[in-house]
Amino acid sequence: MMSFRKTGKDLQVPLGAVWLMNSVSEYKGKQELYLKQSPQILKALVEMALIESAESSNRIEGVTMEPKRLKPLILGRLKPQDRSEEEIAGYHKALDLIHKKHKSLDISPQTILELHRLSHTGAGDAGLWKEKDNEIIKRNPDGSIEVIFKPISAASTPSAIDQLCLAYRQSTEQWKYPPLYAIICLILDFLCIHPFRDGNGRVSRLLTLLVLYHHGYEVGKYISLERIIEQSKSTYYDVLQRSSRRWHEAKHDIEPWLYYFLGTLYSAYREFEERAVSLKSSRGVKTEIVIQTINNQIGEFTISDIRKLCPGISKDMIRVVFRQLQKEKKIICLGKGQSAKWKRIG
Repeated sequence: MMSFRKTGKDLQVPLGAVWLMNSVSEYKGKQELYLKQSPQILKALVEMALIESAESSNRIEGVTMEPKRLKPLILGRLKPQDRSEEEIAGYHKALDLIHKKHKSLDISPQTILELHRLSHTGAGDAGLWKEKDNEIIKRNPDGSIEVIFKPISAASTPSAIDQLCLAYRQSTEQWKYPPLYAIICLILDFLCIHPFRDGNGRVSRLLTLLVLYHHGYEVGKYISLERIIEQSKSTYYDVLQRSSRRWHEAKHDIEPWLYYFLGTLYSAYREFEERAVSLKSSRGVKTEIVIQTINNQIGEFTISDIRKLCPGISKDMIRVVFRQLQKEKKIICLGKGQSAKWKRIG
């Protein structure tokens, strides 16, 4: 599509992006080492990443649910009781499909429709292309609405997706693009086509995980890419807006999106290495995860802050760890009650 058309066969990757690609590839080379050395730790990370990804990707789109129901819902112990819970459970099913069957899922219109069908469970148009033209809007602080991008028309969407999948395959098989660059073009063009009435962001993140798997980048199984994107949501929307200008003419600037995407992946791999190297199973994997999360805090924080960063761990266990660290004089409580602030000592 347009990003592939803009670049064509004469690809020139900026030096800074080359450095990031090489750094990510170095981390990729260490994956097998961690997989063999720390299977118990990685099992805990997989569960956490599934929960974080399902929650964060939907929260980016404004879909939320009661925290205490999140983990049992995603692990299949509860049935969805409303539309939000259906979408979160559906997103988890899509993640599970990718984790288990990514080798059999090609980059095709059929796969994209299936990812939408699963992640948009409960909607009447789940698994269907948009029937009406749509616009990407921005709500300003004063309440006004600004149209920032007009995607491909509904009538042209099926053809545009066909062209996108073909261009992606051509870029990797014939033009020999670096895999990460091809992925970056694929996701940007998908978002600019905006092929669904709703759920485009969620499908783009699922598609990202799938194509990363295809090229051996498995970090998304252990570290939630969706959570990292949510934590930088304002930057995410800003770079998309900047990189989509003049996209229809193939005169857009890919670089803002290029650096954001690579930076997100690099951050995920750094976090993966830190956790895989530092977690000690002798004290309990989940306890170590909470301790490491606390140690990564800068300034004051609350128990709720840590819970959000450790969604797969119960509130009771987190409180036990807080009491343990307080007794060891490694953290100090600055107030009283559930919303009390805490701070690390030293």
